[in-house]
Amino acid sequence: MGQPTGLRCIRCGAEYAAGKLFKGCPTCLAQGHPANLAVQYDYTEVQRRFDPRRLDGRPITMWRYHELLPVEPDHAVSIGEGMTPLVPVPRLAERLGLRELYVKNEAVNPTWSFKDRLASAAVSTARSMRMPVITGSSSGNAGAATAAYSARAGLPCVMFTTQQFPLAMKVQMAVYGTRLVAVPTIYDRWRMVEACVDQLGWFPVTVFVYPLVGSNPYGIEGYKTMAFEMVEQLGRVPDYVVYPVGAGDAFSGAWKGFVEYRQLGYVDRAPIMLAAEVFGPLEHALEVGLDHVEEVPWGPTVGISVGLNTSALQGLNVLRESGGLAARANDDEMLAMQRELAACEGIYAETSSVLSLASIKHFVERGALDPSRTVVAVLTSSGLKDPETTQKHLPEIQVAEPTLAGLATFLRDVYGFEVGVPLST
Repeated sequence: MGQPTGLRCIRCGAEYAAGKLFKGCPTCLAQGHPANLAVQYDYTEVQRRFDPRRLDGRPITMWRYHELLPVEPDHAVSIGEGMTPLVPVPRLAERLGLRELYVKNEAVNPTWSFKDRLASAAVSTARSMRMPVITGSSSGNAGAATAAYSARAGLPCVMFTTQQFPLAMKVQMAVYGTRLVAVPTIYDRWRMVEACVDQLGWFPVTVFVYPLVGSNPYGIEGYKTMAFEMVEQLGRVPDYVVYPVGAGDAFSGAWKGFVEYRQLGYVDRAPIMLAAEVFGPLEHALEVGLDHVEEVPWGPTVGISVGLNTSALQGLNVLRESGGLAARANDDEMLAMQRELAACEGIYAETSSVLSLASIKHFVERGALDPSRTVVAVLTSSGLKDPETTQKHLPEIQVAEPTLAGLATFLRDVYGFEVGVPLST
């Protein structure tokens, strides 16, 4: 089907032929220990064909690293995803007490989120496998990305969702021509995807197995390119990489990218990976010393994209392998960070997205992050995906008297801003 030589279980190490295995390791699943599969490559051949120092002339997309992606370039379904900016944010760094802080701004991807990497790799694989229909479960970024890349590939897409999700997400999914199907609960969504995969032979892009395994293993390969880009853009491996984590797909994908670069001799080390969570299932698993991830208490949250009360083994493995930790940030901290990032650095990120930044103070307090080192925080999506949440927590716009005197009074009373002395004529 392309470049993968096989699939390997991240838990037991069992190896399988590269093919249509979308529910994780069959052996571990049968034993009640669900675990995802990782795509394997002929790394000797990769070394022969790929040199990250010689990328001139390659596309300015994630497919510039195609030797470490699951399909050959002629099968790639691309809308220009990847090579997102790595932006230094010195004013925010100073406020957080950090020496060097960057944000990887995934909001500039074609559908405004990091899920475009997942969708591009997954839908490319589906097309190379000649799959009939693309499917998934989402109320947000994954659904929009899957719909867009299915449209680009000319493949039908059926997306299972629920009634309550942000209007911008709903419009985005619908305009790409996906068949949106609302069902009562998230568990119903997952069950419907599983039925369509098992009985109709459809190709799943997103999470659908519970307890959580993770998304399509071929799709997760797309997330590796964030690691490759960080190295290319920074010129070195960052000391810490902080992700907002739900099921842990991007977190584990990026870690796999750093590990592969180290294995291939392109870098001499990998970063410490830090998981920012809302409810803390990975934090709990680490604290208790579990070899799996349990459910923790759940409640409503503004961090809808990462508001899971459980996670998958893949994220827990990353924390242990990298020497990282998980920490939680609450709604007030996310909303405050969203406003602070926008006001001091000019970047408006989705509420869930700024979880990576909102958690940094907790990592510093716990000694998990050395503030003198280089930190990259990943911003996964644009604030324009859910402006209603932001708007609810901003003051109403008031009306001013349309004179300079009225303006001066308005700015002083409402914003504490002094106009100053009028210019002389």
